[in-house]
Amino acid sequence: MKTITLQIQPAKVIGLVVIVAAVAGAVHFIRASQATPAPVAAPAAAPSGELHFDANAPQLASLKTGVAELAPLPVSEPVSARVAYDENVTSRVSSPIAGRVVKLGAEPGDSVARGAVLAVIDAPDLATAQADFSKAQADEAHKRAGFDRAKLLFDGEVLARKDYEAADADYRQAAAETRRAGARLKSLNAGAGGDGQFQLRAPIAGLLADKQINPGMEVRPDLPNPLFVVTDLHRLWVIADVPERSAAAIRPGQGVTVETDAWPGRRFAAKVDRVGLALDPGTRRIQVRCAVDNPDLALKPEMFARVSFLAGEGAAKAVPLPNASLFVEGATDFVFVETRPGTFVKRRVTVAMRGRDTSFVGEGVTAGERVVTEGAFLLNAEDAAHAR
Repeated sequence: MKTITLQIQPAKVIGLVVIVAAVAGAVHFIRASQATPAPVAAPAAAPSGELHFDANAPQLASLKTGVAELAPLPVSEPVSARVAYDENVTSRVSSPIAGRVVKLGAEPGDSVARGAVLAVIDAPDLATAQADFSKAQADEAHKRAGFDRAKLLFDGEVLARKDYEAADADYRQAAAETRRAGARLKSLNAGAGGDGQFQLRAPIAGLLADKQINPGMEVRPDLPNPLFVVTDLHRLWVIADVPERSAAAIRPGQGVTVETDAWPGRRFAAKVDRVGLALDPGTRRIQVRCAVDNPDLALKPEMFARVSFLAGEGAAKAVPLPNASLFVEGATDFVFVETRPGTFVKRRVTVAMRGRDTSFVGEGVTAGERVVTEGAFLLNAEDAAHAR
């Protein structure tokens, strides 16, 4: 049997391998191009209305938050008011006599005791009054001695009755003149000395709140303004003009909240002291006087204020928020609540009462939650940008 041996050249083998590899690659490419690509997983989107910022995010510098607290719902919108002296503990001091100021004893802000000297006034009329009193005293003493002699003689049946009665009448007239001159000095709150220096004294203890007097100034009893105002600034009045439609809901002893531009965000507790009995025919408003304690002297007389009259016990409560916390979309009110540091959630709320600076939220926010008080519009813009 013959064996046949085939001899294949190496160059031809290499060419054959290259052709087979090329055909296999082409087939793989065609199949890959016709296959459907596998889906790629998209990143999870944040819930709508929720924003999160890192601790060093620049947006946080423009945000302020506050803790929500429940407060009694006012019976009406805040009304304009003004802070005034409590006249029950206030004395306006004027000079009862004409003269020239030579010395001052106190300055505004000083605490003065009752009877303290506020000013020393050189008063010629006082010197005249003191002289009249001294003259009346001397005349009374002289007439008293004459009456005693007349009585002794009359008792010894040496003096006629008409002479005794005349001595008695003279003595009584002299005593009456002494009392008159003494009453004049007492009304001036001055002593009987003859120096003519009148000491203007504080009739009550308190703080010297105002002074309209200077050394060398000429004073007289008919000046239009008092020279000094002495009062207890720890007790003040707040005078409010209440619209006619709200007057029926206000009564003495009712709780009141007082706000001022000088102390934004701070509420002072007060109570209704007196309610007027008649309406002002021009403004159709009734005047209501409230008493407020002022332990730290934060309130000043003649400050403008806003007063909210609170409902009684068992009345509804709501969360007071600054109007900067609220923003409106359509007919719906929203706020942003900070659920954890750097995370803010858009929350729908129901406004129970709107005010000029503060509104009361009845539903949507609970006590203890942190609400954005400044920068809510910035957060809302960020939320809208993320939604797009």
